[in-house]
Amino acid sequence: MIKEMIFNILESVPDPEIPVISIFELGILRDVEIEGDTVKVFITPTYNGCPAMDMITVNIKAALADHDITNVKVISLIEPIWTTDWITAEGRQKLLDYGIAPPAQKTTDSSFIHGMAPDVACPLCYSKNTQMISRFGSTACKALYKCNDCLEPFDYFKCH
Repeated sequence: MIKEMIFNILESVPDPEIPVISIFELGILRDVEIEGDTVKVFITPTYNGCPAMDMITVNIKAALADHDITNVKVISLIEPIWTTDWITAEGRQKLLDYGIAPPAQKTTDSSFIHGMAPDVACPLCYSKNTQMISRFGSTACKALYKCNDCLEPFDYFKCH
């Protein structure tokens, strides 16, 4: 087994909450180690207690089993903590195309933590005339915004 081959298989595993983006593009897939006939896959949750992690583990094992790789251990890493900086450029574009505004800043911007809403462009009409409706959207890692021009609500993937 070659590590690169394993990564190539896992790059297609979708995030269960946002199926248009893979766990690789989201930055959840951190590393792969091969020890004898065992494949260890290291993943980092987007936040502690993320309910999607169990399904991601199932999907990782299923994707590898489709290639006759069945001795798999999925290990969840909590350090370093996941950051939206790990989302790939392709992943950010896929979020935008799906109607979710990607993180507007790098994690070094702490405005959201201090209660300030970042300027977020609407993923539907690209207007920056938007407002945060709720600090929490469809999942805990997103905030709910509304575009004041096209009047559509949308999720914003919070920077963290």
